[in-house]
Amino acid sequence: MNLAFDQQHRPGSGGGSAPVGLGAAALAAYPGAALVVTSDGRVIASNGRGEVVQHALEGGLLPDIASLLNSARPSVATLPAGSGSIIVELIALPADNGHFLLLGRDITLERNLRSALVESRQRYKDLVDISSDFAWEVGADGRFVFVSPKGALGYLADELVGRNPADFIAETPMDEGETPFASALAMEDVEVWMNQADGTQACVLASSTPVRSDDGQWQGARGICRDITQERLRDAALSRANNRERLLSYIVRTIRDEVDPADMLRAAAEATARALGATGCQIFRLLPEASDFALAAQFGEGGEEKDVLDSFIGSDHFEDKIAAWHVLATVSRYRHSINGAVLLWRDDSRPGWSDDDRLLIDDVANQVGLANEQITNHERILRLSRTDSLTGLFNRRAFFEEIARRFNRLSREHKPAALIYVDLDNFKAVNDVHGHHTGDMALLAVRDLLLKHTRPTDLVARLGGDEFAIWLEAAEEQIAIRRCEGMLVASAELAPFSGSADKPLHMSLGVAVHAGPSAESLDELVARADTAMYEVKRDGKGAWRLAPAPTGKRD
Repeated sequence: MNLAFDQQHRPGSGGGSAPVGLGAAALAAYPGAALVVTSDGRVIASNGRGEVVQHALEGGLLPDIASLLNSARPSVATLPAGSGSIIVELIALPADNGHFLLLGRDITLERNLRSALVESRQRYKDLVDISSDFAWEVGADGRFVFVSPKGALGYLADELVGRNPADFIAETPMDEGETPFASALAMEDVEVWMNQADGTQACVLASSTPVRSDDGQWQGARGICRDITQERLRDAALSRANNRERLLSYIVRTIRDEVDPADMLRAAAEATARALGATGCQIFRLLPEASDFALAAQFGEGGEEKDVLDSFIGSDHFEDKIAAWHVLATVSRYRHSINGAVLLWRDDSRPGWSDDDRLLIDDVANQVGLANEQITNHERILRLSRTDSLTGLFNRRAFFEEIARRFNRLSREHKPAALIYVDLDNFKAVNDVHGHHTGDMALLAVRDLLLKHTRPTDLVARLGGDEFAIWLEAAEEQIAIRRCEGMLVASAELAPFSGSADKPLHMSLGVAVHAGPSAESLDELVARADTAMYEVKRDGKGAWRLAPAPTGKRD
């Protein structure tokens, strides 16, 4: 073979079919696979790089060799090579003696790179399409030239392209002109609040890199934005919850620090007003013996509460503007039963109530409900310790504690008072004849009689057994005498309880009047009333007697 090799017949040229003369040196010099084959595909000569093609021919892996030899167009074949395979582009050129020059070019890397590029582009496209982030690019004029196909912020991509990102920015920590959409420097994870199509705001975490021309001029920027609105809302909600918990802990701690139950609600009203930024706070109790709310504590200023309290007939909550006040109120409960209410007032020069305020007042109401119940229990225990279990009147200890307090005040003010000792006559016969139940009924009738002939400012007590006492507040001698006469007349109502006709149930009264300027002590006043009562008992019962004035000096 000679080395004649026409330029127009190089691989891939698609030229004519003039024969080519080749030598061994020419085959070796070819950078790719080079083989001389017969018309039926038998290899006559080959360079080292053509061994893979030669093995494929000999192994029958190129079944269309005849078509390849008779075609002027290249053909691509995947051939085994070692533990893998290579992709070869083959072309056949006519040579001397009816042979063919089969030239091959390894295009494995080229094909792999092309495939990888296509796959990479597709992967990028898929990720962009399914990502919650949105990709974007702005041009030199600062306007969007590209937005992810699915759009962003509730807008379609076409609605954003051509718009300036600044039109959508609501808040950013960066200076004006230094947002990720217009920065000349690369930025990462910058928080930006943006306006959405529905009027709400979304928080996005933006990262960007500038786009520059060959000479370094800024030509725009491209980047991605990740919507973190829900994360920020959760963070804000958690922060608010922690703040509410802190404020509630402050209120609860303030309440519990009070030793006297009577001071609990006062402390709660002050702490609640301060914690919620209220102008004033009112706390009401629903007293066990009443059917309406009673003011128990107040701090600061407020408006007229009647309409608010009346609203609780149909609802547990109230929020409205009354006159110059923003009002927020709710009932308090203990074991599902209403036992009070909490009212907050804020003057209308300040903003209205927030969702956090509404949640916090409910938490406060729960604590107030517990405090109200605790106070009620305390009052019940106190009342039991100070009252007679049968009649509900003051018992001996409570009566003398109270009149001692009043006696000292009246002595300082030089005002009069009267003490009446009441002892039932023939009460033992009631129990002996009719039994103790009737005896109890008689005592209750006596209670009603004494209360009927006294004022709310007076004190009535059962000292024990069939002994009672009355303190007539600021009563002079004539008032005390009229009260005794009235009670003796009314005692005729006790006749049905009598044990027998010769032992009628009535009462003996001993009266001692304390003159305003008198220097008499309380013990002396008590002794005079007691002596007067026993003189009545000794002289026949069923009457009243006025104790002589004290013989001591007057002020």
